[in-house]
Amino acid sequence: MKVPEALIRAIAQADNIVLATHINPDGDAMGSLLGLSDILEQMGKRVFAYLEQPVTPLYRFLPGCSAVRTELSDLAAFRREAGESILAISLDCGDRGRLGKNHGVLEKIRPFAVIDHHQGNPGFGDINWVESGRSSTGEMVYDLATALGAEVSEEAAECLYVAITTDTGSFKYSSTSAHTMDVARALIQRGVQPEQVSSSLYDNYTLGRLQLMQEVLATLEMFNRDRIAVIRVTQNMLERTYTTMEDTEHFINLPRSVRSVRVAVFLKEVNRGLISVSMRAKGKCDVAVVAAGFGGGGHRNASGFRWHGKGFAELQELLVPLLEQAMD
Repeated sequence: MKVPEALIRAIAQADNIVLATHINPDGDAMGSLLGLSDILEQMGKRVFAYLEQPVTPLYRFLPGCSAVRTELSDLAAFRREAGESILAISLDCGDRGRLGKNHGVLEKIRPFAVIDHHQGNPGFGDINWVESGRSSTGEMVYDLATALGAEVSEEAAECLYVAITTDTGSFKYSSTSAHTMDVARALIQRGVQPEQVSSSLYDNYTLGRLQLMQEVLATLEMFNRDRIAVIRVTQNMLERTYTTMEDTEHFINLPRSVRSVRVAVFLKEVNRGLISVSMRAKGKCDVAVVAAGFGGGGHRNASGFRWHGKGFAELQELLVPLLEQAMD
C-alpha cells in the first residue's frame, strides 16, 4: 500500500494541479475529486477540478462541489497561468476513454498521473498508481494525504467517506478490508457524521425516482435457477417519471439483494442503439472478465460496458450464457 515516490515528488514540485475523473461520476469519483482538491488546496496548491458535465443533484451536498469547472476555456486559462509548474491527476478512471470526449486535452498536461483501483487499468499515465485490491479510490487518496503529510479537513474527510461508503456498498463488498475500516474510523474522527452522510445519500430522493424504481423493478427477469437477475430502464421511463439516468443510481443493488442471485445486471438505454450495462456479482463470479469481452472493465464483482446493438433482447441472449459460464 505504498504510495509511489514519483507521485509524491510530482505533487511536491507542482504549484498548479488539474484533477479529473470519469464521465457520469459515482460517489467514489466525486468524493475522490473533491476530497483531493481540498487536501491539495490546504497544501497551498492551485487546483482546477474538472468534470465534463455539471455535478448531479445526488452529490451536490458534498463540500466543494460548487468549485467544479466544466468549461475547457477555463481549463486553458488555468494552464496558461500555470506555465511549467503543472500536474494533471486522473482519479478513479479505468482507462483514458472514461475521462470523456476531452480526454486528449487533459492528457496533454504533463506529467499526467493516474490514481485508480479498477482491475485491468492499462496504466495510461506518466505516473501510475493502480491497486485493484483497494476498496475505492477514496481510500487511496487518504493514504496519499498521509504520505504527503497533508491535512485532511472535515470537509475533505466527508468527501472521502462518501467515496469509500458508496464504492463498498456501505462496507458490504468483498473489497472492504481492515485498512478500509481504519481509514473510515480516521475520517469519522475528523468530524464525519455517518448518519448525516447516509441520509444525504439515501434519504434525499424525489417522488419521481420512487416511481421510476417501480417501473424498473417491473422489468425484472430471472435466469439460471434465479441466480441471474436482469432489470432495465428506457428513455421512455425517464420521460414518464420526469427523472434522469442519475436517478437510477443504486437500483442494481435491489436485485442483487435477492438471496439466490449471484449476478445482477442493469441494462440502461442511453439513447437509441446504445445500452450501458452494469453488473454486480456475489461470490466467485468474475464479471470483469465478461465485461472485458465487450470492451468494458471494472472489478471482479462490479463491472460494466457499453453496447451498440439492436436492443435489450439481443443483448440478453448474448450476455446471459456468458454469465452462466462465469458462474460455473
